[in-house]
Amino acid sequence: MGKILSGILAVLAMSAASTTIAEAATAMRCSHQLPPAHHIAKVVDQWAAEVEKLSEGELDVQVFGADSLVKANDNILSVAKGDIECAFSLNFQWGKTLPLMNVTVGPYTMSSIEAWKKWPTSEAAAFLEEKLADKGVRNIAWMFQTNVSVFTSKGKPLLKPEDFRNIKMRGLGPAFDRSLSAMGASTVSMPGSEVYQALATGVIDAAITDVAAAYSRKYFEVQDHFTVVPVLAAYLHGYVTPSWYDGLSDKSKAALKQAGEMASVWAIEASQAASADAPKQLEEKGVKVHIATDAENEAFKAAMQPAFNEGFAEETGEDGKKLLELVEKIQ
Repeated sequence: MGKILSGILAVLAMSAASTTIAEAATAMRCSHQLPPAHHIAKVVDQWAAEVEKLSEGELDVQVFGADSLVKANDNILSVAKGDIECAFSLNFQWGKTLPLMNVTVGPYTMSSIEAWKKWPTSEAAAFLEEKLADKGVRNIAWMFQTNVSVFTSKGKPLLKPEDFRNIKMRGLGPAFDRSLSAMGASTVSMPGSEVYQALATGVIDAAITDVAAAYSRKYFEVQDHFTVVPVLAAYLHGYVTPSWYDGLSDKSKAALKQAGEMASVWAIEASQAASADAPKQLEEKGVKVHIATDAENEAFKAAMQPAFNEGFAEETGEDGKKLLELVEKIQ
């Protein structure tokens, strides 16, 4: 009887210890919009596992992709208010709230992979982190997504500025949309998760997206021409509620810092691989893929860059001028 009682007490003690450990884990709900097959969605999952490992279980990172927890356009406010602890957004989703985030979206502004390797520890990134803090979020990770995009269309390819006349496209933000308008396109604002349906139903005629996302989001089912262009550089960045972060242990804060640095490297590697594979993968789906020539890129740059620069300057003022100078340092 004594042995049985001892056994029961041991089980109860273990159960109590497990409960204490479970209670000690701090929940970290992270929302993002990317579909599971997207290469950066996989990096986010890898990052989450690394945070849990480095925090030795202090952080319980719960990733909700594909808009399953919070819609893409609501992520920033949800984190700033503390409704969720963490989210990942594409830079152009800051729109008018913090247009400085769109500095890399400038047509043919930051296409260098070497520059992106320097980005996370650069003065430019630190400058943006200060501005993000002013908007109520604390940045924890920079994940380069692409410097290779595609203009997608149906019926005919988009090979020169004149081809954009009178077509409706998904926009990426006020300054970049100016560059599309300069070529004659009209833009519609919508999150990435809605673009496929908009293309399928004719709400928009064409789109611009990361070449790998064009494949993972299956644009080949609703578009038949893809022009590959190094027109913009996009990134996903992770951020948390400052008050939540301030309550973490030093170990958990260090885990977030180290995992964020590691994820920046993983994202570049994954993005380079995805960009290299995607054109062939698209072709295998039976669509026409055209790699823009140097002359075609120069024509796009001449048409788009002045319009973007004008819009970016109006939106960002002296801060924008300073940020462009800091970006130039890592080119």
